[in-house]
Amino acid sequence: MGRPRDGNSYAKFGRLSLVLLKKQRYWGLLVSGLLSALQGCTTVGPDYREPSLPWLEQLETALYGTVITETPVAEESGIGFDRWWTQFNDPVLNVLVQSARAGNPSLQIAGLRVLESRALVRGSDALSYPQQQTVSGSVVEVRNDSSRNSDGLTQWDATLSIGWELDFWGRFKRAQESADAAFLASIAAQRDAQVLLVAQVVDVYWRLRITESRIAVLQANIDRQYRSLEITQQLFEAGQQSELDLQQARTQYLATKANLPALLQARAQLHNGLALLLGRPPGPIEELGTLQPISADAMKLQPIVGLPAALLQQRPDVRVSIWQVAAQSAQIGLATADYYPSIAVGGQLTWNKYSLPFVDELRGIALGPAVSWSVFDWGRIASGIQVQDARLQQLIEVYRQTVLTAAREVDDAMIAIDYTMQQQGLLAETVEAAERSLDLAEIRYREGYTDFQRVLDAQRSVLNQADRKLQTDAAYLSAVVAFYKALGGGWQPDQLDTLVSKTNREAMLDRTDWSDTFNTPVIDPLRPAP
Repeated sequence: MGRPRDGNSYAKFGRLSLVLLKKQRYWGLLVSGLLSALQGCTTVGPDYREPSLPWLEQLETALYGTVITETPVAEESGIGFDRWWTQFNDPVLNVLVQSARAGNPSLQIAGLRVLESRALVRGSDALSYPQQQTVSGSVVEVRNDSSRNSDGLTQWDATLSIGWELDFWGRFKRAQESADAAFLASIAAQRDAQVLLVAQVVDVYWRLRITESRIAVLQANIDRQYRSLEITQQLFEAGQQSELDLQQARTQYLATKANLPALLQARAQLHNGLALLLGRPPGPIEELGTLQPISADAMKLQPIVGLPAALLQQRPDVRVSIWQVAAQSAQIGLATADYYPSIAVGGQLTWNKYSLPFVDELRGIALGPAVSWSVFDWGRIASGIQVQDARLQQLIEVYRQTVLTAAREVDDAMIAIDYTMQQQGLLAETVEAAERSLDLAEIRYREGYTDFQRVLDAQRSVLNQADRKLQTDAAYLSAVVAFYKALGGGWQPDQLDTLVSKTNREAMLDRTDWSDTFNTPVIDPLRPAP
């Protein structure tokens, strides 16, 4: 529109604009009020329903009633499920677990993903407010170069535009539901990372302890066989024994000693594995100190109170799976909303002023609805909904597979505990019998009632049975670790300020404004999904 020719025209134009804009404002307010009243009344797409697993309620495991029991245990005999490793009464193990929780990189990554999901939740919450806001302004000054005395003309303009799409079909609500579920899944995933980390630390620690014990047993047998070799050497040199006895003793001594490097290698590699879990480079681990022999009391399994079905449903990885199903369910509604028109309310506030004294200052307000609708999509929306529905069904099957795997892991661990306990008792008696047999063989050999081969056989039997006993102890302890891991024990609730280390937190705060994120409570993802 061209500029008016005189001051009266400017004034008339300004008054006319205000009258039209006032009428439009009232009409726009009425329309937007009606739309706001209807907003949220409709949410398209299916509401979330947790998949049912009828077999889970009737689940019974091999040791149900002994290891898992519904009967409450005495407080002094029970353990905290979140700190199950404390039942071993091992201060070194307790320190190692806490060190791993503080320094393990994988656990830090899981905590940082919680922060990422939390930021996405805040971004989805912003959809409830005006999505488009534009502020613009300009100053234009025009001067006539031919006349230096002319003041020229200055024009000031400012515009504020706001666009607000109403959530008439629940599009934004579904987006918020999906983001919330993904956030809760990230919390459960961090707790699952805790479960895996604790299980790995305890398992590596016990394997290291068992390896140390195997080295001690092997070294004791090497020393014993060396003494036998010395005796045989002396008897041979004195002409009382044949060279055959000497060579047999030497062969067995060297063969036994040859097993030592493999165990020393395994011990060094277990040290490195434990250092990695602690978030440290390979090297000595000060917390280990001098490892003591494993006591029989440390191997006693404390009962867990609860129903197998309830314990499995509380496993963090199961909760991750179920929240992923919830997040994907909302995506179907998000895709379905594309079938319906997008209804928005737009507004604009304008201000215009000229330096000419006879031109009035102009102000304008515009407000009204806007509708956009993709009428012809040629099947694109339908195919998009089908894609989201197929993804949902995939995640439901993933959930079912996760629960089935969890049930198998619990049952396998309990079966392993049962049979390794039986094997431990038998091997303990076997070791005692082998040691007694060796003592008798040595006595009879010294007295000349038997040949040296009986001594060699008895020495070999003692070593083999003692090593088998230790390996069975290792299998039992691994089964115990697998049992608590299968039940999802070992995680502890964290606040956002403890999900990441102090070093990472300081680095992030130095780069970015995280507001009050690190002081916000974390929602418990174990409650039933909506």
